[in-house]
Amino acid sequence: MTAPYKAPLRDMEFVYYELLEGNKISQLPGFEDAETETVKAVLEEAAKFAENVFLPLNQSGDEQGCTLEDGVVTLPDGFKEAYDQYTEGGWTGLTEEPQYGGMGLPYSVSVLIAEMLSSTNQSLSMYAGLTHGAAKAIHACGTDEQKNTYLPKFVEGTWTGTMCLTEPQCGTDLGLISTKAEPQDNGTHKLTGTKIFISCGEHELTENIIHLVLARLPDAPPGIKGISLFLVPKYLINDDKSSGERNPVTCGAIEHKMGIKGSVTCVINLDDAEGYMIGEKNKGMQAMFVMMNSARLGTGVQGMAAGEQAYQGAVEYARDRIQMRSLTGPKHPDKKADPIIVHPDVRRMLLTMRAYTEGCRAMTVWIAQELDQLARNPDPARREEADDLASLLTPVIKAFNTDTGFDSTNMGVQVFGGHGFISEHGMEQFVRDVRIAQLYEGTNGIQALDLVGRKMNMHQGRLLKRFFVPVAKYIAQESENAEMNEFIQPLSTAFTQLQQATGWIAKNAPANPDNAGSASVDYLRMFGLVTVGYMWARMAQIALAKQAGDETAFYKAKIKTARFYMQKLLPQTASLLATVEAGSDSLMDFDEGYF
Repeated sequence: MTAPYKAPLRDMEFVYYELLEGNKISQLPGFEDAETETVKAVLEEAAKFAENVFLPLNQSGDEQGCTLEDGVVTLPDGFKEAYDQYTEGGWTGLTEEPQYGGMGLPYSVSVLIAEMLSSTNQSLSMYAGLTHGAAKAIHACGTDEQKNTYLPKFVEGTWTGTMCLTEPQCGTDLGLISTKAEPQDNGTHKLTGTKIFISCGEHELTENIIHLVLARLPDAPPGIKGISLFLVPKYLINDDKSSGERNPVTCGAIEHKMGIKGSVTCVINLDDAEGYMIGEKNKGMQAMFVMMNSARLGTGVQGMAAGEQAYQGAVEYARDRIQMRSLTGPKHPDKKADPIIVHPDVRRMLLTMRAYTEGCRAMTVWIAQELDQLARNPDPARREEADDLASLLTPVIKAFNTDTGFDSTNMGVQVFGGHGFISEHGMEQFVRDVRIAQLYEGTNGIQALDLVGRKMNMHQGRLLKRFFVPVAKYIAQESENAEMNEFIQPLSTAFTQLQQATGWIAKNAPANPDNAGSASVDYLRMFGLVTVGYMWARMAQIALAKQAGDETAFYKAKIKTARFYMQKLLPQTASLLATVEAGSDSLMDFDEGYF
């Protein structure tokens, strides 16, 4: 049974245009074609495609999975045909530069489309999603020749890209990478080594796969400062840019996984494979971070996408499932029992899923639009502001979206009860699929360390001020608005607690770095809660002004969801502050032998 899904187009348009004034994006140089009617039409077509092409293959793809035989990976039935429809529809070039054949639409539009595709089929959507990240890295760091060779093929969808970082002995600590790159007289390099956990590393969807590989030159300094980045194609590229003979980069095995079974995860062996350096010598991490940051935002999108899919399925089931009577008396006396949606605990779960998903959507699209400002705004000061906000909130989006997305899928199973635990309704697949999002592209613990250890201190705290100053200004501005009091007061309290936690870390981490490490996950959770709270306050303000119009139900639902968030979810910041200020002693004073 395929779980129900309808793309939340009305909410997407609300966030993009009413909350974030997306019409301003179309005023940026290069985005003139992204007019309101164009964007809405694109989103509507994407919704139809996701619902009609990707969704029917989600459960069957999970059940069938991928197989490897004689070095050839076979994907689930229908994946190749669906991918071909995806490329024929021009979706692969949606946000790529027109000079390479792309449509040049804003990145923020692609985020909404990515959500729809991931909600309907997380596994299948990954093949194209990684390619977008590879294109960004090449566009940012590649030579003109490299751009002209690879980017048009990515836009066409005839080539896909991967990211090859992890090795058996190193995951997060990329300074331990041992893959070697030997320079050749003709300017190429021969790469030898083994990479693991490579998503979409081998398949027959496209005529070529371009691997972005981190490796070391013979004279490279040790650690992270000695890593370079290389383009390693599955098939060598002829002078006419067609795919030629096979490069010795092969799939040695595929992983048998908890979820995303339709997305092949490979062990990739390089045996004197020909590669071409991208970016500067020993500066591979700077180049790869372009792709990694794109992938981290994309992973955050996967989290909220799973939450949306689980929410829709849980709501439909809760309306239909008849069990017991309401605590306040029968609500459907003509039936033997009431639908479970009348019960407070079921409503708690449904509203939690809804509040997190819609709040995370607002936060994610906000930062996606900031990245559009970074890419196109002619004002250097505005670009710096956008860069600061995106840098600060990327780890928050990646971790908070995926943590709450996993929570939402888990609650979806709970709403279904025993029927959620079996595969028939598809709910348990959402739990298995989204669980990886808390792990790859840097575990959520690493995102928390990035926020506390790097982003807090960058440019003497300038990144934090980019967020703290406008939120403080908004709270002060609306504090005298009686209609907004029920939203502003909880936000103000939580914001003060976040500032207090920030000050505690700043004071106590220098003398004992373990204080920062022990506080980091709780601090990031606080940051996510407050950021989403800021989004919900602003959404409630818009809805209050429009609730008597033509879409009364939509706006009243916004107000009531905001009220639930402020009363039931945002107060978590109080307990999180207590755990932050508890310090690291109870963690680090526990003798290792006691474990």
